[in-house]
Amino acid sequence: MIEFRDYQEKIISDGIGIIKQHRFLYLAMEVRTGKTLTSLGICDEIGAKKVLFITKKKAISSIQSDFELLMPQFELEVINYESLHKIRQTGWDVVICDEAHGMGAFPKPSGRSKKVKNIIFRSDPYIILLSGTPTPEAYSQMYHQVFFIPNNPFAHYKNFYQFANDYVGVVKKKIGGLYINDYSKGSKKIIEAMSPYTINFSQKDAGFVVQTNEHVLEVEMKSSTTSLISKLKRDLVVEGDTEVILADTAVKLMTKVHQLCSGTIKFESGNSMIIDLSKAEFIKKQFRGFKIGIFYKFKEELNAIKEVFGDEICTELDCFNTTDKNIALQIVSGREGISLRRANALVYYNIDFSATSYWQSRDRMTTKDRLKNDIYWIFSKGGIEKDIYKAVIKKKDYTLSHFRRKFINLSSDRTTNTSKKD
Repeated sequence: MIEFRDYQEKIISDGIGIIKQHRFLYLAMEVRTGKTLTSLGICDEIGAKKVLFITKKKAISSIQSDFELLMPQFELEVINYESLHKIRQTGWDVVICDEAHGMGAFPKPSGRSKKVKNIIFRSDPYIILLSGTPTPEAYSQMYHQVFFIPNNPFAHYKNFYQFANDYVGVVKKKIGGLYINDYSKGSKKIIEAMSPYTINFSQKDAGFVVQTNEHVLEVEMKSSTTSLISKLKRDLVVEGDTEVILADTAVKLMTKVHQLCSGTIKFESGNSMIIDLSKAEFIKKQFRGFKIGIFYKFKEELNAIKEVFGDEICTELDCFNTTDKNIALQIVSGREGISLRRANALVYYNIDFSATSYWQSRDRMTTKDRLKNDIYWIFSKGGIEKDIYKAVIKKKDYTLSHFRRKFINLSSDRTTNTSKKD
């Protein structure tokens, strides 16, 4: 049976007081500080009998393992957000929403938050929200994380727009010649309003002393790949015998260049293809003898990794933890809720446009006892990846405006036609 750390015992004690008073609790605990076990400990202490734990698919096995180690007195069902429509059972004593910031879309609620709302409505349970980054991009993201909770501090607002009147500095943003409302400028008063329901806890608070070392390694791609990128940027179309690469908008050009820089392409038909294995071959040679976690962005990149690594690669956490195989994970699906503590290093086959993806995924190896993390970024020489990296390390998403400044000079009429997708 697992024992809680001292700080977890205190959070459990404080959390019980909050949840009994307000019927919900937000555990804003940074990654690797043990928010899953802490939330399960709270459920056990309040005498819950039936607990529903909602998370991402990749994290299910890890949560079930924590439950088995803890051996609490309640029944637990773990399910991913996408499968919530399968839940027919009611009478949950506690519902735990992992990676709750994923419900933070605005101004309209996401499908994910609507499904959770339906579960809450049918059971009226205690609610525990978990996230290491509750509002990674804007304070406005908090509203739809809690709007389905009866006692939330914004419950008297009928919808997000009424909430925004008091908590958001709404500005007009010009897109494609039209002005739309930008609701991203949420006030810090949102976080202050949530403070009675929230326990914040950082890795520093837990005594983590890990040093994260990032290394940028450049790969020479095939000359045919660089020539293809140059032709696409010049002509905005490349026609083959049976397939076409079309980049008739700035958004599509940015995406196609991003794919090609790592050696894959998705054609206009929807088919995709590996055109260059240079990155995968470099990684296999460079990290031979190491147990690594590889993060990729585009689906076809996984096929390139599998082609080069063969039986030395897997895509499931259980396999990674119980064998000598390396693991390949898509950045967005692997950036949250899982631990890659058994990895010697993280290797990025490609990089995501999102600053959130950067900060969350790079922390997958961190544990309280680990003193050093090594992270390797594999970029093509002269490619788009380094420019994306410069943006996300400053906590800024890489956008079309970055791409235009560095890589293209479209005519004014073409830019106007594509700006609606910016």
